[in-house]
Amino acid sequence: MPSKKRKFGDVGEEFAKDYLLSKGYAIVLCNYQKPWGEIDIIAEKAGIIRFIEVKTSRFYPESSFTPEIRVNKKKIRSLKRICETYLLEQKLPPDREWQIDVISVILNDDDTLREINHIENAVFERPYWP
Repeated sequence: MPSKKRKFGDVGEEFAKDYLLSKGYAIVLCNYQKPWGEIDIIAEKAGIIRFIEVKTSRFYPESSFTPEIRVNKKKIRSLKRICETYLLEQKLPPDREWQIDVISVILNDDDTLREINHIENAVFERPYWP
């Protein structure tokens, strides 16, 4: 049974998927997992593979906190490694365009969407050696 934290994150990921679909992205895969990390959403648009990290938080009127702040150096290292693993497993050519995006989802107390922010190409150092 998923934890309360996982269920909350799943709500944010559903909003992120709906957002991406409304913007013309094709969802390739969700929750790609390896022992060292997970990619929330893999999508494609205009021939570019997008590895998307979704960060979800509640709205707190007294705070200026935004969920994307939780994508720290450790998370970035993990994201790069998991992206490279996916690319290698799929046997995609090294010149295939890809990027790491972050989608920030802020929910109201009743789990309705308050705000969504898509930060494209949020992580730009991406070695990929097959």
